[in-house]
Amino acid sequence: MNSLAIDDRSLTKRGTTISLLLIGLMFFIFGFVSWVNSILIPYFKIACELTSFQAYLVAFAFYIAYFIMSIPASYLLKAVGFKKGMMIGFWAMALGAFIFIPAAQTRTYGIFLMGLFTLGIGLAILQTAANPYVTMLGPKERAAQRISLMGICNKAAGILSPLVFAAVILRPTDTDLFAQLNTMGVAERGAALDELVRRVIPPYTVLGIFLFVLGYLVYRSPLPELNTEQESPEVATANAGKTSIVQFPHLILGALAIFLHVGSQVIAIDTIIGYAGSMGISLLEAKAFPSYTLFCTICGYIIGIITIPRFISQVTALRICTLLGTGFTLLIIFTRGAFTFLGHETDLSIWFVVLLGLSNSLIWAGIWPLALDGLGRFTKLGASILIMGLCGNAILPLFYGYFADRFDLRTAYWVLLPCYLYLVFYAQKGHQLRKWGF
Repeated sequence: MNSLAIDDRSLTKRGTTISLLLIGLMFFIFGFVSWVNSILIPYFKIACELTSFQAYLVAFAFYIAYFIMSIPASYLLKAVGFKKGMMIGFWAMALGAFIFIPAAQTRTYGIFLMGLFTLGIGLAILQTAANPYVTMLGPKERAAQRISLMGICNKAAGILSPLVFAAVILRPTDTDLFAQLNTMGVAERGAALDELVRRVIPPYTVLGIFLFVLGYLVYRSPLPELNTEQESPEVATANAGKTSIVQFPHLILGALAIFLHVGSQVIAIDTIIGYAGSMGISLLEAKAFPSYTLFCTICGYIIGIITIPRFISQVTALRICTLLGTGFTLLIIFTRGAFTFLGHETDLSIWFVVLLGLSNSLIWAGIWPLALDGLGRFTKLGASILIMGLCGNAILPLFYGYFADRFDLRTAYWVLLPCYLYLVFYAQKGHQLRKWGF
């Protein structure tokens, strides 16, 4: 079914290893830039004086770029090639990082959102290019292992990014500063917030330079080009009677599953610092919780690498993870009680938010092969539609922020329940549907 090919007649084992290391570095960067949002959200909420809904526009501005750019990115890669396209993606990310400089100098939240959107555009291009490489660089039967390894690179970066950001931006005295803000006069408060938000200028300047240089190095790297026009006879003749992508219900339902999965995943990571804050935990202490969640996700990846397909099938793993997500959501909402773990004195429920990382770990890898199964010549378009589902990262956190403002942070986690229930449906039945109707 694979419609991609490497232009080179052969690729040595050493060349394959170097190429996979480069792609692994790219996935690490994807994770580092993406998951820093978990601390940017509470940081901007304080520095730019935002409501919860306004703060979650960070995730919206960043991830809506996937919806807007997924199909244009495929045309860009077709026009200029994969390597040059990745260079353009890195340069777009560099531009987004540089936009943080005027945003911080003026403390203008709208300009920050523009920078985040530009970062997202670059990432959308890179994701569209990098995922086919993971499939092609090595034996097809071991592609699932490579996807899991790239996921580990992504989530390991996610563990580090909020900790590194906090170490660079936050200071030990900031806890007292945050407590005193409401007692300051208008001028003093404005000056304090200006100083706070301008701390992002040095790290994002360095990030922008690094991304610009890395884009050029990737273009000059030994990565092989991919040929997206070459198709096997089986792919060319498959589904000859189909005329539209919407004639594949398991794909359309799969795109909705991706939408709900990624939105649920980003809620679990990007809201946990705020939820810890509602328990009286300072930002300097709470910064570790996204890393705990991502660590659980990495544990899930490792379990998947060991057990699939030797002990359980990919579909069974998907079903287990969706049921776990449903159960953990209910436990977040209904469990209460003081609990001390890893030196944190918290409500017990926050650790079920952490455990959502485990339940989310194998859902992405489970949905993709099921949604693309049997698409034949529609495979590339189907993959673009699945990438569009990443805009769930942009939209679902806004629902959480709305309900958090209207009710409270714990009650807002009800948003996750219908998401996981749908994912249970897709894992059990939705992926098997081959025509619309009851």
